[in-house]
Amino acid sequence: MRNTGNQLARLESEEVARGVRLLLARPLLTNGQDPDGFDLIRRRREPITKWFDYYCGWRVVVEPRAGYARLFKTTQRPDRTRPAFDRRRYVLLCLMCAELLTTPLTTLDELTSRLKQADEIEFEPGRRSDRNAFNDVLTFLEEHGAIEVDEQVRADPTLITRLLSAPVAPSTVDTVEDLTYESRYENAHRSLWQRHSVMRRLIDDPVVYKEDLNASQLAFLGSPAGRKVVQTGITLAGCTLEERKEGYVVVDADAIATDTRFPDDDNNAKVAALLLLDRLALGPATTEELTEEAREVLTRFRNWAKAYQSDGGADRLAADGLELLEAFGLARTENGTVHRLPAAARYAVEELHD
Repeated sequence: MRNTGNQLARLESEEVARGVRLLLARPLLTNGQDPDGFDLIRRRREPITKWFDYYCGWRVVVEPRAGYARLFKTTQRPDRTRPAFDRRRYVLLCLMCAELLTTPLTTLDELTSRLKQADEIEFEPGRRSDRNAFNDVLTFLEEHGAIEVDEQVRADPTLITRLLSAPVAPSTVDTVEDLTYESRYENAHRSLWQRHSVMRRLIDDPVVYKEDLNASQLAFLGSPAGRKVVQTGITLAGCTLEERKEGYVVVDADAIATDTRFPDDDNNAKVAALLLLDRLALGPATTEELTEEAREVLTRFRNWAKAYQSDGGADRLAADGLELLEAFGLARTENGTVHRLPAAARYAVEELHD
């Protein structure tokens, strides 16, 4: 009986850890997208909800009948390096969601017609850039299970309202700072904010550098009690904490919690990012020098990255590669000069010797 109890306890802990990582990778997870993952989260929703609440201060809502689980991730420091869209597409997303909440069943022609009439944006479906933006937003809503598109557009109003994650309603605030303000920390003990802010950074950012943490957060990580909390929380999530002199990396060996991968040979920008890292290993470089590096690669390999082989392709390839490096915490641009950051050493090319 004791062995059976131990096996059941181990199975539960493994499933809870997997459920935590599934929600980290896909904060809005539906039964249609991942039936097995949703079923696991549904069965283990209580310990999963408690994990996120205690370690991160994040709320989890699981609706078995509606068929979705939503992790509401909030932060007091919005990350502008990993936006879902550009500004124009964000505006289009808001307008499209507003229309779909009013009319959940419609057609693509009707939807584009109503967007064309909107005062908040100049939208012309016949224009290629606007058509691409429209399709990008439509794909985003489909991927999150908020709409289904065949001959008609069928929207799920509940899931549309679940897309936004903010501590306060946007209509009640004037600035981004107000939108991300969390009143729960006003009268709480300092350790609550320390625990939540540190864990949010560790599990949500590819790399956390000590120089980017404030004194309070560093004190928490340096204390035996704080270190134990962090180690326990990350272990319960099925991950490993790696600490170096410069900072921290949380590693998920199964890559369940990873929403995007690097390196990735299937993505031209990610391949270019690796090539730019090789250049940055020689020392800091200007953005113009990185563009020249991209131009040389495109010239040498004429059949590669065809989307970048047109005029201005080198500029776009270098910009896209650099954007990825900054998003993954591997490089940083200061006053037009790009610096390689310590975590980039993971991808250094080593000379092989027999």
